[in-house]
Amino acid sequence: MTVAYPRKFQNALSARDIMKQVVHEREIHLITLNRYRYSEQRSCKDLTDVIEQLNGKPPELIRDLSHHIADEARHAMWLTDLLIDLGADVGTPPGNSYIDEFDRLLDKDFLSAKNNLEDAVISALAAINVTEKRGCEYFAGHIYALKQAPQTEENIKIRETIEKIFPEEAGHVRWGNRWLAQIADKSPEHRAKVEQAKKKYLAIEHAAFESGLDITFGAELRGVANLVEVANTMPAWERPQYLMERLPKTLLAPELQFTRIQAAQRAWQRDPQMFMEKFVPMFLNGIKGMDKNARKAA
Repeated sequence: MTVAYPRKFQNALSARDIMKQVVHEREIHLITLNRYRYSEQRSCKDLTDVIEQLNGKPPELIRDLSHHIADEARHAMWLTDLLIDLGADVGTPPGNSYIDEFDRLLDKDFLSAKNNLEDAVISALAAINVTEKRGCEYFAGHIYALKQAPQTEENIKIRETIEKIFPEEAGHVRWGNRWLAQIADKSPEHRAKVEQAKKKYLAIEHAAFESGLDITFGAELRGVANLVEVANTMPAWERPQYLMERLPKTLLAPELQFTRIQAAQRAWQRDPQMFMEKFVPMFLNGIKGMDKNARKAA
């Protein structure tokens, strides 16, 4: 069975590349930790929605999902405690929300009565699995970056918290892999369904991931390209409606415009010279400018 891994940011920057820069900017570092907290907290709600939609069947999956929620709630608690101890904000993180964009790109009917239970289970497992893989990738990159960074009391405390979370997130990935493999082994038809679901939710996850990071020039058009990639994983008759429902917001991207303004204001207030020398060229050059900065930080 095909193993689906999250892709690099614009196929250029890995989690390690990005986290090397993040850990050296305290404000961004704390925002990143708060994004982790928010995602763990929200996943409790989203997994609860899945349990309610499945309505008790299959019971083995309901039990596993309830344990999963307990894990995510504990992770959110640890991160909340950490952020408050560091004097950081625990409100809704600024910028485009990865988890909100993932939800927006989902086919909201995938757990509805129009699909049979087995198809709904495959979709739910594939969607959960790909987001957990992204989380593991970034926790691993974060731990690695913190080990290379100055060993301050704060950095050590952050690393120890993430190191508590990481093994359980890796366990969630293995759990999802096992469930999907068991379903795929039932028949060639089941294997085809699992492979198609993995392909679809991998494309959705990648589009959501990039929307949360890419504020540079041309991000709207790259968002449209990612949206089309998602649509291309669907049956031909479903694509037009999916695109029509999501294309206007993807192209206009109001949250993106607001995030750009916020980022520009923070950069200008922090250092006007850096704003002109680094922020503006990075914005105009897009991934090339970011990749250059990542190589300098390495």
